[in-house]
Amino acid sequence: MGAPAQASPLYPEPDPDPFYSPPAELAAMQPGDVVRSRKIDTAVYVGTEGWQVAFRSTNSGGNPIMAITTVLLPAGVRNPPLVSYQALINSLGSRCNPSRSLFNGELQDAVGAMLPIGRGWAISMPDYLGPTVAYGAAKLSGMITLDSVKAVQKVTELGLGSSPVAIAGYSGGGMATAWAAALQPTYAPDLKLTAAVAGGIPADLEEMALGLGFEPHPGFGLAFAAAMGLEREYPERLPISEQLNENGLWFREFTHDACRRFLLFHGAFRSAEQMAASKSLMDSPEAREVLHENSLRLFPGVPTVPTYLWQGRYDTLTPFDSLAATADRYCKAGAPLKLVTYDIAEHMTAAVAGFADAWNYVESRFRGEPVPTSC
Repeated sequence: MGAPAQASPLYPEPDPDPFYSPPAELAAMQPGDVVRSRKIDTAVYVGTEGWQVAFRSTNSGGNPIMAITTVLLPAGVRNPPLVSYQALINSLGSRCNPSRSLFNGELQDAVGAMLPIGRGWAISMPDYLGPTVAYGAAKLSGMITLDSVKAVQKVTELGLGSSPVAIAGYSGGGMATAWAAALQPTYAPDLKLTAAVAGGIPADLEEMALGLGFEPHPGFGLAFAAAMGLEREYPERLPISEQLNENGLWFREFTHDACRRFLLFHGAFRSAEQMAASKSLMDSPEAREVLHENSLRLFPGVPTVPTYLWQGRYDTLTPFDSLAATADRYCKAGAPLKLVTYDIAEHMTAAVAGFADAWNYVESRFRGEPVPTSC
């Protein structure tokens, strides 16, 4: 007998725009194939031309899905370099994805995302959490990121088919970026990347979950959202909703279409103790397997693209030791890695501190300069 209806995963309200509906023949397409594309109005971002591209990708179970990316081109620049920028999504609602949040005020790093435009580069901002907005599903986000670049290169009107490509992001966007870099040699070996820059990476989801514990926490809203997002991606293996009490099911309903600011505000200093019917979830081998499968620290793949990682050494949200262990493994495997640390504890302060040098690193790679390493 199946789980009660209230304990099934709760998915976001689907976007009503037919552009977001997958075609019947999706399964016959290859990852990175273009489903459809359209020109969009980007007047709010002065000096840009905009497109959206729907493409075929893959979910964590290996099944075909359709995803979307939004491309902004610097007006008047022919064949610009391309940056796939994985924005800060950290949300559960469809309207929180960049294809919507770029235009509805929900994208909190929209200003930073525009910096490449000022350098004469094009940017592509994928909805890397997929059609169910599976926040926390890191492997998924890496695959969608890679497929989004392949799709953008195939839309001839964009003129980006031979452009050098960098991938970039911070926090959840850093996780998507770092996963894309690590997956590329096996998932998209035909895709040539010039640089990968990522900061504030949640590299070990199990460590973060155990660190959160059952006590009230200022970041509980995001942790709860990540649990719900992972359940959406792994409904059979991670039936978290079955472990929720009445209060937890109410909070799940209250937040299932919410964006980052809402989740942080309404989740602050709540706790798993208030939401869970029992404390047994982290005792489940299946739950731990899912967390392991989405932890960069434990993924054996190693990037071959020149990679720049940065992290606050005392970051209270994304532990430094798990990224340091990942970087050490990359170095031992011969990866072209530059790791930069900041003596900073506050997560978003480290983003501001690191991005200027990260963009300079990208520019150096686009120029073909020698690749620095810290290994």
